[in-house]
Amino acid sequence: MLRSTLSFLRERKLLLECNKEVDYIYEMGAVMSYFNNKQPILFNKIKNNPFSSIGGLYGDREIIYSLLGVTHENRIERFMDALVNPKPYKVVKTGPIKENILKRNIDLPKLLPINKFQERDSSSFITAGVMVVKDPTTGKFFTSIRRLQVNGGNILSALIASPKLTNDFLSLEKQGKPLEVAIVLGYDAPFLMASQYSSATYGIDKFEIDSNLRGSPLELVACETVDLLVPANAEIVLEGKIVPGKRELEGPFGELMGYYGAQAPHPIIEVSCVLHRNNPIYQTAFPCREEHVSNGLIREVELYYHLKNQLDVVDVNVTEGGGYRFNAFVSIRKQREGDGKTAILAALGLNKDLKHVVIVDDDVDIFDLQDIEWAITTRSQASMDYVIVEGALGSSLEPSHDLRGVTDKLGIDATKPLKDKNGKFSRAIIPNYDKIEISRYFPNI
Repeated sequence: MLRSTLSFLRERKLLLECNKEVDYIYEMGAVMSYFNNKQPILFNKIKNNPFSSIGGLYGDREIIYSLLGVTHENRIERFMDALVNPKPYKVVKTGPIKENILKRNIDLPKLLPINKFQERDSSSFITAGVMVVKDPTTGKFFTSIRRLQVNGGNILSALIASPKLTNDFLSLEKQGKPLEVAIVLGYDAPFLMASQYSSATYGIDKFEIDSNLRGSPLELVACETVDLLVPANAEIVLEGKIVPGKRELEGPFGELMGYYGAQAPHPIIEVSCVLHRNNPIYQTAFPCREEHVSNGLIREVELYYHLKNQLDVVDVNVTEGGGYRFNAFVSIRKQREGDGKTAILAALGLNKDLKHVVIVDDDVDIFDLQDIEWAITTRSQASMDYVIVEGALGSSLEPSHDLRGVTDKLGIDATKPLKDKNGKFSRAIIPNYDKIEISRYFPNI
C-alpha cells in the first residue's frame, strides 16, 4: 500500500525526503504548507518520536491520476466504473499490519507523532485517518476520512459529520451499544478514493470499490478486538469503539476554508488495540486540504453525470479555491440558447454545498483561472447572464452561511451567443501554434 506508493513516487522523482529533525507540533505543517500541501514529503527524523511520517501525499490531482493509472480525460468514466462494477476483496490470515499488536497501556500521544497544525487548535489531531465501520443492517464495510482529536491516553474525539454514520451511532446508542471502528493510516490511492464515495447515496461496500480501482482484490485481515476488517498492508491501525453516552468537547480546529470551527461536544473513541508494521510510517495531512482533492474528484463525477442527462457536457472542475466543494466551472457544447441557464439550475440543484457555478463554452480551459475570468468578462452581462438564488440551503463549513443560516447561490452563463454571424466572439488564433516545439528555439529549456 503506502510503501509501494512511496517507491512509485521515488522512481519518478515526485517525493521529497526531509532528513532534518522536524517538530510535529506546528513545524511539520508549516513545511507542508510551504508547498501548498501538494508535495509528498517523507519526514525521516521527527522530534521525540522514532517513527517517520508522510504528508502532502494526495494533495495534487495529477499525482492521484498517476497512482491510479488514469488520465484526466478518462477519470470520470473510470471512477464511475468502480462504482457500478464493484469487485470482491480477499480476506487473508495475517499481514504486515500485525507485526506489532499493542493491547495494554495504550498512550497515543506518546506512541504516534500526531500533529498540531494551527495556533488555536484545541489539541493534536489525526487528520488522515480512514475510519472503517460495518453497516449494522447490511454488514457492508464503509470507509471515510474523519478528523480525530487526541484527548490523552487511548481516548479520541470523533467528528462523525456524516448523517448516515451519525444516525447509525445514535441508533446503537439508544440500545446502549457502541459502534465498532478501526482507523487506518498508511494507505494507497485506491483505498483513499474508495472512501470518498457516499455511503448513504450508493450503499456500496467500499472495499469492493477499492478492489475495482486497484485492479486486484484488496487484501484484508481481521482486527484483534473488534469485528472489522482492515488492509493487511497498512502501516498503522487503531481499533476501538465509539462508546454510548459519552461526549467530550472537540475544537476549535482550523477548518476547510481556513477558518476555525467552533468547539462542540462530540462522541469519543476508546482505542482498544494498536496494530502497526515494523518501522511504521505515520500518515498525516494538513487539515482540510489534501483529503478534499479526492472528494472533489468524486463530486466532479456526480456533477458531470447529473448535467449530462440534459446537456452536452465537455468537462467539470470542482475547484480548489472553493474547497473542492463550493465552486464549480463547467464547459459545454452549446446547442440551444437556454443551455447555459439550464446548466446553472441543474448544477446548483445537485447538492446544498455548491454555491457558485460558471458555465463556459468548450473553447475555454476550465482549469485555467485566467481563461475563466476572460470568459466571464467578455461573454457575460450581469443583468442577462447572472442567476441568483436567494436563501437556499448551504454549508456551515463556509462562515458567511452562518450569518443567516441560509446561502445565496450564483450561476454565471459565460457562453457566447449561438448567433454570431460576424464572428465577434471567435477567439484569435495563431496558426500552427500547437506544432511549436519550444526546445528547437531554446535548447536549454
